[in-house]
Amino acid sequence: LIAVKIADKDTVSEAGEKDDDSPKEEPWETALKTTAVDMEFQGRQVSVWDLLFSDYIPEEKRQELLELYRAGTLTIEELVSTTSSIVTDSKE
Repeated sequence: LIAVKIADKDTVSEAGEKDDDSPKEEPWETALKTTAVDMEFQGRQVSVWDLLFSDYIPEEKRQELLELYRAGTLTIEELVSTTSSIVTDSKE
């Protein structure tokens, strides 16, 4: 069972509070980076972003999942479930 932990912070406003000189992060990127996956990966708790950009997720699959997520076809919970399954299957 994989649980999703979403940060208590307002990710949209937090992304906008960064230094004016630094590139702005998209709200969907911030959400993926601040949503922790309740599974141990490489000895630590990780974010959905960490899983997506791990060596266990092929580039083509990563792009497909990100497109579906950005389009609103895939919820963050579904994204967590899919990436967790891919990582778990790859490790076995």
